[in-house]
Amino acid sequence: MYWRCFVGVLNREMLKFWQQRSRLLSALVRPLLWLFVFAAGFRSALGLSMLPPYETYILYEEYIVPGLAAMIILFNSMQSSLSMVYDREMGSMKVLLMSPVPRSFLLCSKLVANTLVSAIQVYLFFCLALFVDVQLPLMGYVYALPIIALLSIFLGALGLLLANSIKQLENFAGVMNFVIFPMFFLSSALYPLWKMQEASEWLYQVCAFNPFTSGVELLRFGLYEKLATKELMIVSVLTFITFTLAVRSFRPKPAAVGFGNRSLGKNSA
Repeated sequence: MYWRCFVGVLNREMLKFWQQRSRLLSALVRPLLWLFVFAAGFRSALGLSMLPPYETYILYEEYIVPGLAAMIILFNSMQSSLSMVYDREMGSMKVLLMSPVPRSFLLCSKLVANTLVSAIQVYLFFCLALFVDVQLPLMGYVYALPIIALLSIFLGALGLLLANSIKQLENFAGVMNFVIFPMFFLSSALYPLWKMQEASEWLYQVCAFNPFTSGVELLRFGLYEKLATKELMIVSVLTFITFTLAVRSFRPKPAAVGFGNRSLGKNSA
């Protein structure tokens, strides 16, 4: 029963992804604009020092590739949560939650499907990045896979938690933008933290505190066959917390008994 439920959720999400080809196109357009257009202008204006995990000086294009890959995961996770809000308004989510399997298993199945879609999009982006001579270590692509899975689960659980707390589709779209853009721009995805510190100390502190920064740096180190232990611990703990909160938020709430029910009982008596 569990396997059939898992395969059903996975097939549903993959079929939805295959039918929405514009979703794949939009997921790749954003990072490719940064990589092919903005990076060309910032290359001469932004000098990058030789900092870990890099062992030599690099171009700006090579620096932003891990951050843009993390951006793909972030946008896809929130897009998947947006589709769940749509399913809830259409009534299909109620049918799914009425299945005999635990809701935690259903959420895990949805997060695995989200991870698979994110991995497909990220590795397509890595292939396109080769056209601007961004050649990462070959084994780095392998080491990055579990990190992509961890980030997808973390951001997907965060999106599910937000989706369950917001009841209307229109409101969730606004909140999604409010969450995505600060998380992305106030991180080390596009600029090193030491550049932020040169600009403003408080901005540096905000970027360092941003959990998305830990995810970006974890992916960056993984792509260069290195392990960022501190960032791994931070992302792992946050993944556990957000997933636990998401599962708790999907528990059915007990029906409240009001005065109307008591008066109805008296009348029937």
